Amino acid sequence: MKTPLNHRKHFFLPVSVALTLSTGVGTADVSWPFAAALLAWSGTPTLVDAAEGPRPQAVSDFQSQHAQWVKKREAELTQPDGWTSLIGLHWVEGKQESVGGGEGNDIRLLIAPDKLGKVEQHDGALFFSPVDGAKVTVDGKSLQGAVRLKPEGKDGGSKLGYDDGKGQITVIDRQGRLALRVRHADSPDRLHFKGLDVFPPNEQWQVKARFVAHPTGKTIQIANIIGNVNETPNPGYVEFDKNGKTWRLEATGDPAQGLNFIFKDATSGKETYGVGRFLHTGPVAADDTVVVDFNRAYNPPCAFTPYATCPVPPPENRFTQKDSKGEVVRLTVEAGEKKYRGHEEKPVTGG
Repeated sequence: MKTPLNHRKHFFLPVSVALTLSTGVGTADVSWPFAAALLAWSGTPTLVDAAEGPRPQAVSDFQSQHAQWVKKREAELTQPDGWTSLIGLHWVEGKQESVGGGEGNDIRLLIAPDKLGKVEQHDGALFFSPVDGAKVTVDGKSLQGAVRLKPEGKDGGSKLGYDDGKGQITVIDRQGRLALRVRHADSPDRLHFKGLDVFPPNEQWQVKARFVAHPTGKTIQIANIIGNVNETPNPGYVEFDKNGKTWRLEATGDPAQGLNFIFKDATSGKETYGVGRFLHTGPVAADDTVVVDFNRAYNPPCAFTPYATCPVPPPENRFTQKDSKGEVVRLTVEAGEKKYRGHEEKPVTGG
């Protein structure tokens, strides 16, 4: 019998910004009217003024936009079908396996009716059939017989719904190996989400980088935490200066739409998630420059759930180089999301 944790080894911020100001007002052994007049004449704030406290500084547009970004991130993570709703990842090994929440199932779901249906593999495809009386939908429509499940992809893949739509099952394909990815709106990770912790926003980590294009067709090998390696289009890299050194990151994505990065730095495994973090930019400008805002560095899904198969940073994106003495130096990116407090993080091989 398979449980939600049968799939692989797994790994692993409320957001607050505080502005603290303090003032002190001395006292003198004089009568109040005289003291008030003296303070007013000298330009020193009166006790009435001091009681009002200092005027808070206006929140900058940069800080406000960053706070909105964090709020949006939290909302996305905690959607009923967001990453925190995952309750299982089950690799389908046999030709036919029963699916449900009861103990007798080959694939036992964390939250589901005792008996839901069965999956069958034929010629590299996966089919699902509900048991009699089970209320299951496929892509929003009632399911009566067997259906072929299209794996997740650009078109989204097939979605099986159960438990009045709170439960959802999709299929992932990892180099020919198929698995059921299961979500439920009542996932403990979603219901008890602890919020995001982030570094204070810092405009110094909003760097202007130069994009250098690779020859057309170049790819880069991107591995994931279950050991698969994929050749991924690699349009170029970015270079920028920080702390007296020039650093570079290999990019994926489309320069005309925006670049994507997976990176590690000296904070990885300490203040930040050990596997690494993701980062996305806007389009590359006509002069081949692009703003890389490390304040928007964010954790991959694996930081929030053990039921994801996240990519890891390629060796080129680990912000490591040697100085003039031959000693290894690393960039410390104190910006973006920190570790998520909701999961114990475990080591990742080759990370």
